Amino acid sequence: MTSEMRTDLFDFDLPPERIALRPASPRDAARLLVVRPGGGLEDCGVRDLPELLSPGDALVVNDTKVIPARLTGRRIGRSTEPKIEATLTERIDGSRWRAFVRPAKKLSAGDVIRFGEEGKVCFLGQLDATVEAKGEGGEITLAFAFHGPVLDQAIAERGDMPLPPYIASKRKPDAQDRADYQTLFARDEGSVAAPTASLHFTDDLLARLAVRGVAVHKITLRVGPGTFLPVHAEDTEGHKMHSEHAVVSAETADALNTVRARGGRVVAVGSTALRTIESAADDGGTIRAFSGDTSIFITPGYRFKAVDAMMTNFHLPRSTLFMLVSAFCGLDTMKRAYAHAIGEGYRFYSYGDACLLFRTR
Repeated sequence: MTSEMRTDLFDFDLPPERIALRPASPRDAARLLVVRPGGGLEDCGVRDLPELLSPGDALVVNDTKVIPARLTGRRIGRSTEPKIEATLTERIDGSRWRAFVRPAKKLSAGDVIRFGEEGKVCFLGQLDATVEAKGEGGEITLAFAFHGPVLDQAIAERGDMPLPPYIASKRKPDAQDRADYQTLFARDEGSVAAPTASLHFTDDLLARLAVRGVAVHKITLRVGPGTFLPVHAEDTEGHKMHSEHAVVSAETADALNTVRARGGRVVAVGSTALRTIESAADDGGTIRAFSGDTSIFITPGYRFKAVDAMMTNFHLPRSTLFMLVSAFCGLDTMKRAYAHAIGEGYRFYSYGDACLLFRTR
């Protein structure tokens, strides 16, 4: 059972220059801080991963694909045509999406937004959407003039990668981000954020993991925008996690149960893989096939059921992700690890370096 904790316990001072604006190149050239049970720290690189794991261990990656969900347009049909920025957050059906818009005050239900194609090659005509409903905090429902695969193509032609606010506030998304912000495993379209721990993988690293005898298994979790939101509630009980759709196939569940039965470790690559596996596991640690929504919020006091180690990026203060790693290794250990990382110049956040966390068994 998770206990309530004060949000400010998860605060730490992160100098803004520690937030990476571009990834390491090649991807597996990123650094890797190893955090062992008891809090031992070791400075390594992502390329050392095969040696840091044992034959028989299994990595679990999220094979979701990020859509270029950031659209720029203008309101049409009234006397003025103010610029509107929209980030698609969740598909409702073939032609409707939930979205966050700025500035929301310029839009009312019934307004039409025409999304532009400045500087982009577009084969489809204008992309118009009607504001069907308006919710709280800039959230709206958009009904597009196109439907299904045609709408997907129109969005792909006009959209930019939805970089997290901490990067997007410092520079505009560009063509390079279309490659940089997509993982090697991306297959299932529908996320509005990348499962960033998987960004570090290259074909070469996968080949070396295979030689070492470390398997890679895939789950799917469609990452929503809530993953980036800081916790504003004064304690963890007051924070509501956004729900996200996740799938674990019977084949993956069986393979991971076999790994654990043989003494191997299940290593989640990223918080999305970890939350998916934990949502699919029963109290005895057996992983079941799973397809549904999960809003699991992991904070210190949570008893992990099926994940033995995790590889993850460095997260922001007061985020649900920093709370999750603190649950995994202990708050004091993670605060010490992060202080070490900041002092040693590790790069933080979506395009930053990674850490490999082993929990006490």
